[in-house]
Amino acid sequence: MPETNEVASVVSSVSGKVASEFSSHVDEGRAAVDAVVAWFSEKGVDFAMDALIALLMLVVGKYVIRLLSAAAAKAFSRNGKKRTLISDFASAVVSKGCWALLIVMVLARLGVNVAPLIAGLGVTGFILGFAFQESLGNFASGMMIALNEPFKAGDFVELAGLSGTVLEVNIMATVLATADNKKIVVPNKSAWGSPITNYSALGRRRVDLQVGIAYGEDISRASQIARDAVMSVEGVLPEPPPRIEPMLFGDSAVTLCIRPWCAAADYWNVHAATLKAVKDAFDRNGVVIPFPQLDVHKC
Repeated sequence: MPETNEVASVVSSVSGKVASEFSSHVDEGRAAVDAVVAWFSEKGVDFAMDALIALLMLVVGKYVIRLLSAAAAKAFSRNGKKRTLISDFASAVVSKGCWALLIVMVLARLGVNVAPLIAGLGVTGFILGFAFQESLGNFASGMMIALNEPFKAGDFVELAGLSGTVLEVNIMATVLATADNKKIVVPNKSAWGSPITNYSALGRRRVDLQVGIAYGEDISRASQIARDAVMSVEGVLPEPPPRIEPMLFGDSAVTLCIRPWCAAADYWNVHAATLKAVKDAFDRNGVVIPFPQLDVHKC
């Protein structure tokens, strides 16, 4: 029986502690509910009004930001031609900057102290500036490309030792497609920091070809045959007229330089077609294109 009394005593003690803890938590919960009710009774109406105004600010601000972004993009239209990169960049900067300002205003309206937040962002930005110097360099170079626009999407360019058609130009990198359909991403810092050759910017290009004729051929006749052949090639421009003229005396041939003009987009088609047309014309007219040869005379 003494053991039974001890068990009953322990159970009674545990039950008392549980009841005490439960009662304490209930009192804390009741106090919290009372505090919430008291806060709502005192400030609930003001908070509801602030929340409604903040929501209205977000709705109206979204519409205003959209208008400002469109206006910023339109401002960079020049002579009716949109400068795609700089207009997109300006639109993105205006949009993100306005959204950041709007969020700060909404938080301030809801009673949040934004001063420490702004100070913390300033310090964080300073630290990240050192951590992401390379990215910032690409960003700055992207701005220079956007402002100067040395190329645009669709241009065939050579930059940073690479050549290809520009697929995309963004603030951090320039994306190229090579002639054999490889995608190359060039950081803007590398693109802006090296000579840029834009083969499409001026609208037309000159094709420079060389062909050798035998020393026994009439240069004027061969030049006229080549000129007629070049003018028959589709894509060759009549103005400026193609130039065919002797360039140098080689070991076994007189080298003619053939220089027709074409649209930049037709360059490689005209290049190949001109070679074929000149070769066929020389064959038809008996103009000899000699192989390298060495005459040996016995003394």
